Amino acid sequence: MAPVTASAGDGGDAGKKKWGDAGVPGAKEPRRPLGRWFRETGWRHLVGIVMIVFSGFPLVYVLSASLNPGGTLLTANSLFSNFDIGSYIALFQDPLRPYGAWFVNSIFIGLTTSFFTVVLCALAAYAFSRMRFRGRRAGLLTLLLVQMFPQLLAVVAIFLLMSAISEVFPALGLNSQIGLIMVYLGGALGVNTFLMYGFFNTVPASIDEAAKIDGAGHARIFFTIILRLVAPVLAVIGLLSFIGTMNDYLIASVILVDPDKQTLAVGLYQFVSQETARNWSVFAAGAVLAAILPMALFLSLQRFIVGGLTAGSVK
Repeated sequence: MAPVTASAGDGGDAGKKKWGDAGVPGAKEPRRPLGRWFRETGWRHLVGIVMIVFSGFPLVYVLSASLNPGGTLLTANSLFSNFDIGSYIALFQDPLRPYGAWFVNSIFIGLTTSFFTVVLCALAAYAFSRMRFRGRRAGLLTLLLVQMFPQLLAVVAIFLLMSAISEVFPALGLNSQIGLIMVYLGGALGVNTFLMYGFFNTVPASIDEAAKIDGAGHARIFFTIILRLVAPVLAVIGLLSFIGTMNDYLIASVILVDPDKQTLAVGLYQFVSQETARNWSVFAAGAVLAAILPMALFLSLQRFIVGGLTAGSVK
């Protein structure tokens, strides 16, 4: 047995000489050649750097233009050559362009629309996912097909409808923020309901059955169990609805006429719409301030976004 033991020991020493210290805990692995590293993982870093530069340059350019007192984009070609916060001060000193009121209006309309969008879409998605009724499949297909038509086709119809409503209920007609919120809610039910429907289907139906055995009804199951399990998609729908409302110009410009009731997207256009009084520096400053709140919401809800967008798509 002694020769066998010695032979095994020699084999172990030979293995250590061949593989080095790779089997020792905490030892460093041999460095890969540069070509192999680039083929396996290096190209991903290169693509990431290119995408960061591509997406970050417009943001940096707008920030530089907002700090340039020249008022034109041509003088902002050299980034951060000038540093002046006069454009940010001028935003709040023009009585004909109440930027502060626009900001408050956008926050109110955006938050209200996103809240009721989440509530209404969640109720509709729960009904389509958990209940079986006549017309269920046709309703889902209708919600999907309606979203194929661009919003531009409905502008004239929306204007005529709101004009007729304003003659009966002025608070819900033209030049009404509540009326604008109603229009946003009507347009948000389609694709958002379909997205929530796919996410609701990932929640096992056995949870509902167990709750029903304990005596819970549909309302209690929905508000106390289901909503907690689908929190990621609720955050995603709320964020997308808020950003879409903040960025909307077409519908808001048709319905809101009074400058004190307009939103940021409509109001900021006034700084660059006049041929002889364009001030791109003030416009850029307003855009930078308008982006702070959506960016803060995006960062705070970032952990929900990936799960909310992908979980319901593989059901």
